[in-house]
Amino acid sequence: MPASAAPKALPAFDLLNPKPLAMARAKLDEVFGYKSFRLHQEGIIAALLEGRDCLALMPTGGGKSLCYQIPALVRPGTGVVVSPLIALMQDQVDALKDLGVKAAFLNSTLDRQTQDAIEREFAAGALDLVYVAPERLVQERTLNLLARHEVALFAIDEAHCVSQWGHDFRPEYRQLKILASRFPHVPRIALTATADERTRQEIVTELSLEDAEVYVASFDRPNIRYTIAEMGSLSARERLWQFISSEHPAEAGIVYCLSRKSVEETAAWLSSKGRRALAYHAGLDPHVRAAAQTRFLNEDGLIVVATIAFGMGIDKPDVRFVAHLNLPKSIEAYYQETGRAGRDGEPADAWMAYGIGDVVQLRQWIAQSEGSDAFKHVQRQKLDALIGLAEMPGCRRQALLAYFGERLAEPCGNCDNCLNPPKTEDGTIPAQKALSAVYRTGQRYGVTYLCDVLVGKEDERIVRNGHDRLSVFGIGRDVPAAAWKALFRQLIAAGLLSADEEGHGTLALTPSARPVLRGEAKFLIRVTRAPQKKPRRDAKIIAKVAPRDETLLQALRALRLKLATAAKLPPYVVAQDRTLAELAEKRPLNEEALHDITGLGASKIARYGNAFLEVIGQHKPHPMLDNRLPSTVNQTLAAHLRGLDADQIATERNIAVSTVYGHFADAIAAGLVEARAVLPLDEAEMDEILAAFERCNTLETGKLGPAHGALDGRYDFGILKCILAELG
Repeated sequence: MPASAAPKALPAFDLLNPKPLAMARAKLDEVFGYKSFRLHQEGIIAALLEGRDCLALMPTGGGKSLCYQIPALVRPGTGVVVSPLIALMQDQVDALKDLGVKAAFLNSTLDRQTQDAIEREFAAGALDLVYVAPERLVQERTLNLLARHEVALFAIDEAHCVSQWGHDFRPEYRQLKILASRFPHVPRIALTATADERTRQEIVTELSLEDAEVYVASFDRPNIRYTIAEMGSLSARERLWQFISSEHPAEAGIVYCLSRKSVEETAAWLSSKGRRALAYHAGLDPHVRAAAQTRFLNEDGLIVVATIAFGMGIDKPDVRFVAHLNLPKSIEAYYQETGRAGRDGEPADAWMAYGIGDVVQLRQWIAQSEGSDAFKHVQRQKLDALIGLAEMPGCRRQALLAYFGERLAEPCGNCDNCLNPPKTEDGTIPAQKALSAVYRTGQRYGVTYLCDVLVGKEDERIVRNGHDRLSVFGIGRDVPAAAWKALFRQLIAAGLLSADEEGHGTLALTPSARPVLRGEAKFLIRVTRAPQKKPRRDAKIIAKVAPRDETLLQALRALRLKLATAAKLPPYVVAQDRTLAELAEKRPLNEEALHDITGLGASKIARYGNAFLEVIGQHKPHPMLDNRLPSTVNQTLAAHLRGLDADQIATERNIAVSTVYGHFADAIAAGLVEARAVLPLDEAEMDEILAAFERCNTLETGKLGPAHGALDGRYDFGILKCILAELG
């Protein structure tokens, strides 16, 4: 296209005139239902309204989409969004349409007739936003189409895909530089949630954003708890089940595996444990993948087990955990993948297990890749940085943020190392034994073999090699093999050992090992710790609903599902959890009051407002919960009012059954419930307990121990406490 045919410059906004920003704030409220911008959003929007280019680095869930959606609604013309995720364009467009925004997408999934119709809509100026894949955008046909109508802006999402050093390089992204020359007066914004300094510079260079405003928000996701599991006697899969069953027994999550085989086996294994789990990888039929993705977006409590083929662009806000059964390729990949949890700001978990096998496999992939030596060197550095994160004894969040050039002054208090600090001890002698075993066996063997030598296992292969006659044979038999494996991981992480890159898993000494072997340097090791449950730090963004509002909240959830099913939308598109929580708390009585609820814009109120108001009108707070008892007791009572028994309440609230009965006892003493209504006892059992109370003078002494002993411990102390409360 000759330069003379380029679109004319769009009129720049005068920001001394507050009108453009006032219009942007109005769109924020009227369309999206939010009362104020988050950090950096207003600055980015102002720059785009003025016609300037931007590079925005914001964490997942930080509100990147609003940064281009609102200017597209305010500026003349149609906003063009470049997205690499063809499969997700439909979901993004559906969500915008539900907000009353005129949006469409152009990609290969549409038939020719539908594409032609959308192109006519664009040319006529009938669209606010159009989503296009990068390979489609750079076609001459598409560029000519864009030249026939005003373009409000170009938004290049997932901009890190331009970097050849990154974890998700897409060569077609480099062709997007053409937008700078073909549309020189149209502002462009490049957006990513993950980019180190090298990647940021590459984005600027490859997209010709040299004069762009750069906005870097904090990479911190304080609602995410980071945990990297230490492998002991249990397998990674068994440790995963411990984590899921205790922390997220009924919540949605993503489990990442390195191989397709592991994906399918893990999904089947989780299903055998009673969880709804689906496999997702690039080798599956496209219809199977699409169905899995649709179910994940639309259903509650579903687990997707996947390779990294799944997840980029997933906007499901209530993913409560992301788990890795293997080491990711880099800290960037780890950050992006874990960032898919807790996008709604509520507490979420990033859990990972890894072993030496992961390190060997990833280094083999790097060595066998077709990249240049420089590329391989960078990838090895990235992998080493991630291994260091996994093995470090200090705050993981501080290390994670430091990698992206951000300093966190104090330990976060919401990672496994902060919540359950690992102990360190002088491990110089064990390290010398392990290093000596590597050296004396010829630096030709893997971890399992070396551990067998150290513990003195008389394996046929060891005997054949004559290694049973070495001085290191059996010198570590007083230490379990699992502990030796943990030590080898730490020696690799510290750079004292290197794993070969040919895929054989053999270990060799590095120059850094010599000072330790000679006793010239000490080596501190982390002592393997048992899993320890710690209370989760409350999210700062959303407060939990009060017990008096829980029944209404459940009714609003049921309504949301009904409305979403009817509209063929994911439930979170109709209303996010925090919107429902606010409805339950504030209980608006009319349409005007709905405008004060976060996440309810004019379009949603018009569509769903009456239904919300009707359900709210039907649910008055239960009088039982209008009391002076502690909040934790009222949470138990609220669950009881929903029909849950003590065991079910204990599971839902992640507390002991005896604690639940203790709450019931407090409620009984306050005259709110009767013992028979909350206790799983028949008449004969009640009579037996009352007889024991009489024999042991329980009413006079108030002591339950004698009665508990007289009943042979067959009844929980909490049950006895409930009966005593009613009698007292």
